[in-house]
Amino acid sequence: MGASPLSYWLASAPAFTGGAEGAVEGMADVAIIGGGFTGLSAALALTKGGGSVVLLEKGRVVGEASGRNGGQCNNGTAHDYGALSARFGKDVAKAYYRAHCDAVDTVERLAREEGIDCNFNRCGRVKLAAKPAHYDKLVRAHDLLTAEVDENVRLVPPDRIRDEVGSDSFHGALIQTTSAQVHPGRFGVGLAEAAARAGARIYEQADVTDFQRVPQGWRVTSSRGTVTAKQLLVATGGAPAVGPFGFFRRRIVSVGSFIIATQPLDDALIGRLLPGRRNYVTSKNIGNYFRLAPDNRLIFGGRARFAISDPRSDAKSGLILEQAMGEMFPALKGVGIDHIWGGMVDLTADRLPRAGETDGLYYAMGYSGHGVQMATYMGQQMARVMGGEPAANPWAGLDWPSVPGHFGKPWFLPLVGLWYKWQDMIH
Repeated sequence: MGASPLSYWLASAPAFTGGAEGAVEGMADVAIIGGGFTGLSAALALTKGGGSVVLLEKGRVVGEASGRNGGQCNNGTAHDYGALSARFGKDVAKAYYRAHCDAVDTVERLAREEGIDCNFNRCGRVKLAAKPAHYDKLVRAHDLLTAEVDENVRLVPPDRIRDEVGSDSFHGALIQTTSAQVHPGRFGVGLAEAAARAGARIYEQADVTDFQRVPQGWRVTSSRGTVTAKQLLVATGGAPAVGPFGFFRRRIVSVGSFIIATQPLDDALIGRLLPGRRNYVTSKNIGNYFRLAPDNRLIFGGRARFAISDPRSDAKSGLILEQAMGEMFPALKGVGIDHIWGGMVDLTADRLPRAGETDGLYYAMGYSGHGVQMATYMGQQMARVMGGEPAANPWAGLDWPSVPGHFGKPWFLPLVGLWYKWQDMIH
């Protein structure tokens, strides 16, 4: 038998049992489009706040990016903190960094409050220097972070790198010790069950085909019926290729990220290769990320190819990842691969999230590879924004111009891939 094309996280998650039956109909205070972490987190917060909520999901809850990621729940931004500070100023950079730390805390809080069995674990995140010069950058990052915003980081010098990872590929590391792991499939289904218990009506297999302003607010039409709501939140991650999402299609670039899951590894081998059982990410632009699953599988991913995710692309990327894993860890060459899958990462041009309101329509998306924690957090924050607290949105001050020449299909991905490969060669 070959490897399963289903995400390991979805394959090992329980079924969602709280879905609404029958047709979508009637009225609600809020309609939410998208049943990933953003939508489910918002639905939970809004219903617990006393509102009536209808959530419409095209497929299954957490079936897309929320259930297809690497399972890492890291603090810290997608950007170098110093670069953020240079662009926005120290105060804004601190606020953006701390929002990511708050996001990890939010995942932990919700898992605890709702009793979600999702293997949440504060394991720490290791950024591995792929070149000696990369370690020099990590030293500078460490010094700035500890001086200004995060005392919970530490360096691993090159001569101690094997204390963290049993590989000859790296030249030191930076550890953000408060980063965490989570089983995203179990966490997402747990969020959905919690929202349904609180009173949210969650409709799966409800593809939204239209939404329009009406005197009462919004009329949202789906393949399972129509609901009218006072407020509407778009929480789709990447913009759907069809339907009334043109505003977002011009601003979100969706790119594939690909992952393999090995057969379970024995403890002795894990002790040699990954003794700390942390989250790991390499310092290249086209690098890799990996961690152990609760059952000792290695979850090993990366942007193996600059392409969209589909069955053929996932399979090709899986072979590239298997080769990269074997080069990094020769002891894993030939190990069995049980799952190969891909998912789409919703990127903004500057890799900062976007959330807010346009013409009365609320939205939150563009997490750019940090969605496990940030999507969960922004669902909570957007519930507050929609309840009259605009200051709850940490990204409110960002403008969001459209990407020139982009109308939905990212024709330029191969060119971007070549650019990043060149950058990895020369830096």
